[in-house]
Amino acid sequence: MACWLYEGILMFGVVFIAGYLFGTLSQTRNAMDNRHALQGFLFVVFGIYFTWFWAKGQTLAQKTWHIRVVDANGRPLTQARALLRYTLSWVWFLPPLAAYSVGVPAIEVLVLTLGWVAIWGILSRFHPEQQFWHDALAGTRLVHSGPPGQKP
Repeated sequence: MACWLYEGILMFGVVFIAGYLFGTLSQTRNAMDNRHALQGFLFVVFGIYFTWFWAKGQTLAQKTWHIRVVDANGRPLTQARALLRYTLSWVWFLPPLAAYSVGVPAIEVLVLTLGWVAIWGILSRFHPEQQFWHDALAGTRLVHSGPPGQKP
């Protein structure tokens, strides 16, 4: 979870640059204009970011925490498998997004999101290899990759 939180902090920079680029290119003057288009754009930018880094083996946060994403056989991910993992990782957010789309107040959606992420994390403990379900479905897994000079 610490790696996940660190990744979120790093993603702030990605969101800032992507949001600036989107606002400039679309000539958006108000933050509420083109909101759904911006969300779609950020979804694509995140997909490119994670797919590219996972195909290389790890994101910056994963490097810091010595975690690598590999396929079921321990090989680096292909772009297609990395994209599948990214797509399946959004299962975490489907119930809160569905609640938001039917008009549930934002604070309740926030509580639902935090609860669902906790449940998703707890459910990983019931997997035979204690991995997240999106990894199991995508045929990927997270492995420890020690610091340079240390064997994992």
